[in-house]
Amino acid sequence: MSHLWTSGAMVEAMGGRPLGPMPEGISGISIDSRTLKPGEAFFAIKGDAMDGHDFATAAVKAGAAVLVVAEGKLPALGRLTAPMIVVPDVLAAMERLGLASRARSQAKIVAVTGSVGKTSTKEALRHVLASVGKVHASAASFNNHWGVPLTLARMPADCDYAVFEIGMNHPNEIRPLVRMVCPHIAVITNIAAAHLGFFRSLDEIAAAKAEIFEGLEPGGAALLNRDDPRWKLLEKMARTAGVEHVYGFGENARSTYRLVDFTLEADHSTVNAKIGGKEIVARVGAPGRHMVQNAVAVLGAAHLVGADVARAALALADLAAEPGRGRRHVLPHPKGPITLIDESYNANPVSMRAALALLKATPVPEGGRRVAVLGDMLELGAQSQKLHAALAEPVVDAGANVVLLAGAEMQNLAAALPEGIAVTLKASAEDLKPVLMQALKPGDVVMVKSSKGIGLARLVDALLNRFPAQAQKRA
Repeated sequence: MSHLWTSGAMVEAMGGRPLGPMPEGISGISIDSRTLKPGEAFFAIKGDAMDGHDFATAAVKAGAAVLVVAEGKLPALGRLTAPMIVVPDVLAAMERLGLASRARSQAKIVAVTGSVGKTSTKEALRHVLASVGKVHASAASFNNHWGVPLTLARMPADCDYAVFEIGMNHPNEIRPLVRMVCPHIAVITNIAAAHLGFFRSLDEIAAAKAEIFEGLEPGGAALLNRDDPRWKLLEKMARTAGVEHVYGFGENARSTYRLVDFTLEADHSTVNAKIGGKEIVARVGAPGRHMVQNAVAVLGAAHLVGADVARAALALADLAAEPGRGRRHVLPHPKGPITLIDESYNANPVSMRAALALLKATPVPEGGRRVAVLGDMLELGAQSQKLHAALAEPVVDAGANVVLLAGAEMQNLAAALPEGIAVTLKASAEDLKPVLMQALKPGDVVMVKSSKGIGLARLVDALLNRFPAQAQKRA
């Protein structure tokens, strides 16, 4: 049996102290006793809300091969007889293990950041690179101070490619993470008004995203959105950081990886792009104009890591939208199906417009309506009222017949919408739920989107529970 880590290598990398009979090795790493698989190591990380040491017993019952625990917590774990590696600080130990993982790896590594599309681009890269080699990538949106070192520590020694998502909502958050990852390619999807409450301007957001250049391997490349208004600023910051190879992707005629043409359908797109001097025509299984742009970035990154671009392009055809990021469900209403577009994971002005464009592009059968279920976009600071009101135009353009809104900031959109659109505004997702359940009719297409903290994902769950999807439509 091959191990992710031998116990000896783990102890050495973390500078830990082994207690009890050590297993030969571990099959994986977990920080959650609920999802831990037998044979994995359990890292008892102390978070803001919970302390992993409180779940050590549950981890042992779930089959943990070894526990990584803090020296200061040892007295409280006195009765536990499981093998342990004792360290001064569990998160710091995981970071050290992540650094050891990076040091032993021969993989080509891509790091992705940006205001919108990080996870979708990361998942698309994982998907296409899996067609040409062994890939390791961040789970879900593991892109912060614990998610990145955890993803690094989980990286198999023999993978060919690795894809890391790196996020931030404050300055100086990307810098330490990218210096652990040391990518060969750094991708910035775009710069938009996300987390604007923590920054004075979009230029400041660009500067925070540009921290990703500081961790690039010598000779590495930056891949930037040439269509983004802050392309020149990002290019300059990349050069200042010492990046020699800066490439662009997008429709701009000077893009290294150029989007020549595209067609949008309700459940997929077709892309014509110039990649590495060759014309590539590809079907993109996940719909939406934003996924077209992501696909060109993905093919550009695949080219830069030396992957077979033709095979990568073929793999885009069966790319599926992620849950909460455009995943479609056909709900079997007794009198006719309802189409649900789940965009509930998060929201900012750019991604909200992209989701409304997806609603517009989805055909509605006779008698059906387009229903937009929207919640507050958080962390927009002083510009929040203006940015919410500005959604009125894309809502109208999407052809939404019914608009259901949740949250205090959405009153700005409600006030800006023209008469003739049926609008309901409620304080919370829970308050909106009965309205949504009563409003939906057979033939409707409903799109749900908000910032994660508003909780509209619960409305998606409620719809799926009420109308169990007989066959979820891949999109």
